[in-house]
Amino acid sequence: MKWAPFVISGMMLLTGSAAADGAHLTRISQFSGKEVPRFEVLKFAAVNGRSGPSREQAVVWRYERKGLPLLIIKETRDWRFVRDPSGDEVWIHARMLEAGRDAMVQAETVIHAKPDAASAEVASLGAGVLVDLGTCQVEWCEVSVRNYRGWALRRALWGVDTGEAGL
Repeated sequence: MKWAPFVISGMMLLTGSAAADGAHLTRISQFSGKEVPRFEVLKFAAVNGRSGPSREQAVVWRYERKGLPLLIIKETRDWRFVRDPSGDEVWIHARMLEAGRDAMVQAETVIHAKPDAASAEVASLGAGVLVDLGTCQVEWCEVSVRNYRGWALRRALWGVDTGEAGL
């Protein structure tokens, strides 16, 4: 029992630092060397989500959308436990994911010419539209889709950062 305080303290150090608001913890994965949680995107147009980290586990979802952002919340050497925009959680092989700057519009939204709701409207985007993500400010992110470029409210996008992922 005398080791318990040391182990607990050590675990706190390993879990990493709190995000800017202090509410979200990140850590560096021993497997990938990257922060967890983090967003990555589907590398292929058809990817299986499984009930466990093995090809022997049942396929519970089949994702058919290259570029779909997924939140990695846990990982092993070869597998990533992810949360999709609907909140479902599955295991996906690491080879099926890649770093990306895509986000998904969560609800119908308008992109503006400037990061200001009073600025000119550039386009209206429906829920589910994938956008290329540019720089983000506190409330706004620069996005582009097809021939349109503008600013969308950060809270309208899935895939921006872990602070918006509801962790």
